Amino acid sequence: MKKLLAEFFGTFWLVFGGCGSAIFAAGYPELGIGFVGVSLAFGLSVLTMVYTVGHISGGHFNPAVSFGLWVGGKFDGRDLLGYILAQLIGAIAAATFLYLIVSGKSDFTDIGGFAANGYGELSPNGYSMISVLITEFLLTMFFLLIILGSTNLKAPKGFAGIAIGLALTLIHLISIPISNTSVNPARSTSQALFAGGDFTLQLWLFWVAPIGGAVVAGLIHKGLFDKIED
Repeated sequence: MKKLLAEFFGTFWLVFGGCGSAIFAAGYPELGIGFVGVSLAFGLSVLTMVYTVGHISGGHFNPAVSFGLWVGGKFDGRDLLGYILAQLIGAIAAATFLYLIVSGKSDFTDIGGFAANGYGELSPNGYSMISVLITEFLLTMFFLLIILGSTNLKAPKGFAGIAIGLALTLIHLISIPISNTSVNPARSTSQALFAGGDFTLQLWLFWVAPIGGAVVAGLIHKGLFDKIED
């Protein structure tokens, strides 16, 4: 239960901090934080929670990470379903609070895209389904390689959270204009549920591509890098 609560709070903070910065601060007149600010917000949300509860649950906060660690032999598959449910509940809870806050604005009419992910017309810069699929697959694959490498027993101690947080920041700097950046099915699900419409119909891609990339990374690390380290 402690591990599941840690995953709940970690995923909640990631969605509330990352998506919240995109919803409230990115487009604010004159003082808006822009793409760079949102990228930092996502990176900082993960970095802070890795050091806060990572020692309890491993600090996944992302179904794709759980899948990748499982395939890489670093996570017990018996815990996979529980972790994913905790992550989804945490993400949806955060999105609920974001909605309650944004709907209280004096000129509120609707939530718009609500920092949801999309392709085609729903891509921030009009990228196709194939472009988004490739982007999400590759970025999640490298994200998992960084996680698996930086948390290895032979890696320098105490720096994994920094590497992971900076990696997520870089991922967002690359891909916000392409897909609004997912690499996390829980984060995508929570926002799509509120944005609705075609965002919900496109949600499949933001499960398939991140999990596919994570699984490939797990196989690469287990088959290549673990052997080198041994």
